[in-house]
Amino acid sequence: MDSRNDAPIGVFDSGLGGLTVAREIMRNLPDEKIVYFGDTARVPYGSKSKQTVQRYSRQIVRFLKTQEVKAIVIACNTATASATDVVEEEAEVPVIGVIDPGAKVACENTSGGRVGVIATKATIESGAYVEAIRKIRPDVSVIGKACPLLCPLVEEGWLHDRITEEVLMRYLDDLMRRDIDTLILGCTHYPLLRNTIRRLIGDEITLVNPAYETARELKALLNDRHLEAQGPVNPDDPMPYRFFVSDDARRFAEFANSILPIDVKTARLVRIDEY
Repeated sequence: MDSRNDAPIGVFDSGLGGLTVAREIMRNLPDEKIVYFGDTARVPYGSKSKQTVQRYSRQIVRFLKTQEVKAIVIACNTATASATDVVEEEAEVPVIGVIDPGAKVACENTSGGRVGVIATKATIESGAYVEAIRKIRPDVSVIGKACPLLCPLVEEGWLHDRITEEVLMRYLDDLMRRDIDTLILGCTHYPLLRNTIRRLIGDEITLVNPAYETARELKALLNDRHLEAQGPVNPDDPMPYRFFVSDDARRFAEFANSILPIDVKTARLVRIDEY
């Protein structure tokens, strides 16, 4: 083992949603350091073209490479769907997205072969979840539902608001009428709405949280590549978790502090267009 094992994990997202993935990595891989980049100046990705998301992802990977990361997690379903190939070309380190881990667990848990996916417009239109699920189980029916209003509501902090509940019910009603037995939270913002979603859909439908499954998959990947950290984070390390954004660092830190198990004092601004 060498010092590369002590290098951080790079995690990136279009903005704030990827913090749910970072949270699961902190919980499940407590010895690992993290460098997180949130592209808060250019959020949301869900309404952007594939070419634009690929260009943004390349720039972010170039930045993460300056931080000497040992692996990269694409903590964004839209970027995973649109840009995994270009990220793998650019990265020169192992790359993991959030779609395959969620698809795998959905296939393992579906009882009747009817899987629903709620996600951004770009993720649904990409067909990425359909493709990932059909590779594992061609017999499974996948019913996708684009939910463009959910990300802005989450980023506004309206997690327990009646308006958010009404919007969710509008989106979920169509899926429930089509008799899904499993539901994938196909956007990293959506785990923050998990309790409300569970209440609306009842206990019969299995909920799949790709953020959690991605952390588990990352743990297995690091182990397979012999890249796992060789001990707990050094208590003298002033920044085991580093946060970078492309805009509005104060708002990002406030949101991060509301969901992460650590105190995020600040996030540093990066001129991402320079990469």
